[in-house]
Amino acid sequence: MRIVFMGTSEFGVPILERLVASEHPLIAVYTQPDKPAGRGRSLSLPPVKKMAIKYGLEVRQPNSFNEADVLESLAQLNPDVIVVAAFGKILPEEVLNMPPFGCINIHPSLLPRHRGPSPIQGAILSGDDCTGVTIMLMDRGVDSGPILAQKRVPIAPEDSAESLTTNLASTGARLLEETLPRWLSHAITPQPQNDDEASYTKSLSKEQGEIDWHLPALEIWRQVRAFQPWPGCYTRLRGKALKVVDASHLPGAQDEPGRVITLAGGGVGVQTAEGILELLRVQLEGKRKMSAEEFVLGQRDFIGALLPC
Repeated sequence: MRIVFMGTSEFGVPILERLVASEHPLIAVYTQPDKPAGRGRSLSLPPVKKMAIKYGLEVRQPNSFNEADVLESLAQLNPDVIVVAAFGKILPEEVLNMPPFGCINIHPSLLPRHRGPSPIQGAILSGDDCTGVTIMLMDRGVDSGPILAQKRVPIAPEDSAESLTTNLASTGARLLEETLPRWLSHAITPQPQNDDEASYTKSLSKEQGEIDWHLPALEIWRQVRAFQPWPGCYTRLRGKALKVVDASHLPGAQDEPGRVITLAGGGVGVQTAEGILELLRVQLEGKRKMSAEEFVLGQRDFIGALLPC
């Protein structure tokens, strides 16, 4: 069986590694084009491309699949199945129908819950205590194809989007290793999703990371975890961005949202519409990450400050 892999982000790296170790030939890797990054705006390689180069695999980076020559070059590979994981591009019907065993996608949620581009963040923001990985046969809809396999993964209170992504990627790689041979041997009957139970996520933006202290502390705490490492949760202090890298939530009566206070145990907290957000680690714009206690030592007027809402 000839396999083509399509992926871009870190989520796809362990899945690519499992495919490399499989008994089937991996004939090409498709990933998004290199993009400028950092202050120097030098080109940054997608994580999947870096791993593909390490294994000496052919890498292709088309801007889209809307051009005839891109479709023709893919068809010439004669893939039996296309495996997709966090690719970041919509596949047209010509691609979906090209391989005999279709295009199968490893999606980091328990579909039909959290369809769309940010399912890991969506699970944390929703307060879910469990998420998982779904392997599905792709169709023209948004993560709406029939399910081949699923695996549940608990969400720990300390989980951020970063740590949960790592866990789900490893789980997805193992699940693919179990599922792909059964799919290629016609041992799986795809199960349709229940569209009535579907929920959808949206793309993240930098603006979403700005903290609104009029929200409950519990909701802000979820945002801090869901937006780590990007777009990050931040407030402003004397015109500079102050990132909240790690936090916890505590009970407390509504007082003055945005007011920085000293906690009974000596910690640092911010009052919200409901409860207190305890600051554990912060990072002022242009500075390194540090504990909230260390930050206060260098910013004596931080306690008592009123942060913008």
